[in-house]
Amino acid sequence: MRRREFISLIGSAAAWPLTARAQQPAMPVIGLLGSATASDWASNVNAFRQGLRDAGYVEGRNVAIEARWANSQYERLPAMAAELIQRQVTVITAFSTPAARAAKAATTTIPIVFTTNRDPVEIGLVASLSHPGGNMTGATNLSVEVEPKLVELMHDAVPGAKIIAALVNPTNFNPETISRSLQPAARTFGMQLHVLNASSESDFDTVFATLHELRADGLVVVDDAFFNTQSKELAGLTIRHAIPAIFQNREFTVAGGLMSYTGSVPESYRQAGVYTGRILKGERPADLPVVQGTRFELVINFKTAKVLRLNVPIGLLNAADEVIE
Repeated sequence: MRRREFISLIGSAAAWPLTARAQQPAMPVIGLLGSATASDWASNVNAFRQGLRDAGYVEGRNVAIEARWANSQYERLPAMAAELIQRQVTVITAFSTPAARAAKAATTTIPIVFTTNRDPVEIGLVASLSHPGGNMTGATNLSVEVEPKLVELMHDAVPGAKIIAALVNPTNFNPETISRSLQPAARTFGMQLHVLNASSESDFDTVFATLHELRADGLVVVDDAFFNTQSKELAGLTIRHAIPAIFQNREFTVAGGLMSYTGSVPESYRQAGVYTGRILKGERPADLPVVQGTRFELVINFKTAKVLRLNVPIGLLNAADEVIE
């Protein structure tokens, strides 16, 4: 072989991998929009990644994830959603109702997969559960509206309760909407309901001072991403102020809150991962029915009941999926 031909052959061989790499399709990017922090949502992120793996995607191997976390400052979510759109992500996965709303307001073209504890139709995310339409679908761990059930369980645990309060984050929910949801259930059980607002830790002192002034017999904590990050703090406050309370978060009860009632949160995030993978493969959000939770878990902290000097009815204890003793 002539020297010039040999050099030409070596040069072509060296250039070939670069050319091949240039022809490979770019790795798709998932824009993850979260309303809390990565550490607060670590278990949910793990469940989401498991769903992605179930759908055939592994971060760093055949998909990238670019995350934006609002640290419970919901007003930051619209700008973060805009950043992900400017980044030209393939799909947006929105963790929580505030994140889903921000993503929906930001784009009608990029596919969005949400997780929410609310009814997605009622809050305007999709047209229907079976036929979402548009560019959104996702998973909810609710199959019914849970707030009235929380009121019922509070009545069962504290049969003599006459005055109760609902704790709401007004930056997430319209307090009047929550009031309309809860008031009929409260009236059914002969209870007077007051709606209290909190959107930061600094509001908690005022909330519990108001509960004392009202001589409230119980507290219903309406599910919210910020409240979820404050589960231990809220549980401690309910014990310190001797307030029986129920929340849609098991960690609240484990930390000392009286009761929790919720669907499977990890499963909803895993399902979001599966749907995100299916969309990456070419399916349309409009054709993917919203996944609904089918199982709910009632957890009662019997140690807390004793501290609060509550005689929890045996029927309610028997109905619990878990009793912490």
